Amino acid sequence: MTESLLSTDNSISGYQPLAARLRPRSISEFRGQPHLLAPGKSIYEGITHNQPHSMILWGPPGVGKTTLARIIAETCDCHIETLSAVLAGVKEIRAAIEQARHHQANGARKTIVFVDEAHRFNKAQQDAFLPHIEDGLILFIGATTENPSFELNNALLSRARVYLLTPLTEDDLLAVIEHALTDAERGLGKMNLALSAEQKLALARAGDGDARRALNYLEVLSDMAEENDGRRLVADERLDQVLAESYRRFDKGGDAFYDQISALHKAVRGSSPDGALYWLSRMLDGGCDPIYLARRLTRMAAEDVGLADPRALQVCANCWDAYTRLGSPEGDLVLAQAAVYLAAAPKSNALYTAFGAAGESAADHGSLEVPSHLRNAPTKLAQALGHGEEYRYAHDEQGGFAAGENYLPEAIRNARFYFPKDTGLESRIREKMEHFRQLDENADHRRYSK
Repeated sequence: MTESLLSTDNSISGYQPLAARLRPRSISEFRGQPHLLAPGKSIYEGITHNQPHSMILWGPPGVGKTTLARIIAETCDCHIETLSAVLAGVKEIRAAIEQARHHQANGARKTIVFVDEAHRFNKAQQDAFLPHIEDGLILFIGATTENPSFELNNALLSRARVYLLTPLTEDDLLAVIEHALTDAERGLGKMNLALSAEQKLALARAGDGDARRALNYLEVLSDMAEENDGRRLVADERLDQVLAESYRRFDKGGDAFYDQISALHKAVRGSSPDGALYWLSRMLDGGCDPIYLARRLTRMAAEDVGLADPRALQVCANCWDAYTRLGSPEGDLVLAQAAVYLAAAPKSNALYTAFGAAGESAADHGSLEVPSHLRNAPTKLAQALGHGEEYRYAHDEQGGFAAGENYLPEAIRNARFYFPKDTGLESRIREKMEHFRQLDENADHRRYSK
């Protein structure tokens, strides 16, 4: 009989961190993910009926992706081959496949190939698994912190179910901490370590949805505990010291990064100063480059505020410049001012929509020639060809507007891209444009008239 995959025998493996020793060994010990592991849910049913399947486990660190793969292998009596996409290459993949063939030939045991950080494998490496998944030689379980839709091949995704694992709740982490403090076999139970309810809560919050992080903090604190009346206690100062370097979930270039900038943008667009301040603070707290935030705020000024309040663009440009002069932390307040200004400003995406529509028209209609009356005529030859003829100089027209003139190629003479909204300054622009269109309709001379 082979040794249990979840063995924690330190005499064999040497020292193990607390988080590794307390790794759940069964579904009943597993914390979190009730949407996947409650009775009636797909993974739970697959395990309890001994019908495992290929899957992609997608979620942030410390939520149980690797543990879940091991529990599936243990419970379903499968051999497991573990690969790290950070370290493994084609050679290791081939070796895992050969092990699967060996186990199939000698005992008909199913083999699970578990790939940690699966998104780091390139297309060719991912493709290497496909025929072996297809013919049933292996069950593939990949773990990734990145969106599989962007990082994994469609061919691999079509052969595996994708499951989203979510961060652990505070209650989940409090239960993990309590288990660590009371488990005498694998945890800290023999130490008689005592934490106050407030300290446990602070530890759970510092874990930020990540059980591994919370347990790592607890293990460090256990080494700092001092004997007091038969118990080992942790001073609040020690706790503050350990948690001072805590950081929130923020993976530059990863899903958390793009989810948070998306939330900031949508809070600004939705005119929520509180939401804008919160997500801005979250990103700064997580270590986001403030200049990146200044750049994104400037983009929001053009995309979501637009001509409803043209000052927004200048506010953001000034913010960007001021931050480069002040740096952090003084410059952080400048970013906050810009974010709140954008959130409170009147909104219009009319310019953004118009620019996109004009771009589509330019692409769809090819190289339409510039109408003769709009062409430059710097030479006698150009003048002889009629360039600039009949052009009407708007400044010489009544009201500074050449009613009936057209500034588009004849093929798209009636095209409209910009539709000002009735908000902020743009409401006045809208009135002006409607007045000009009425003058065009009533003009005695209309360009391209039939």
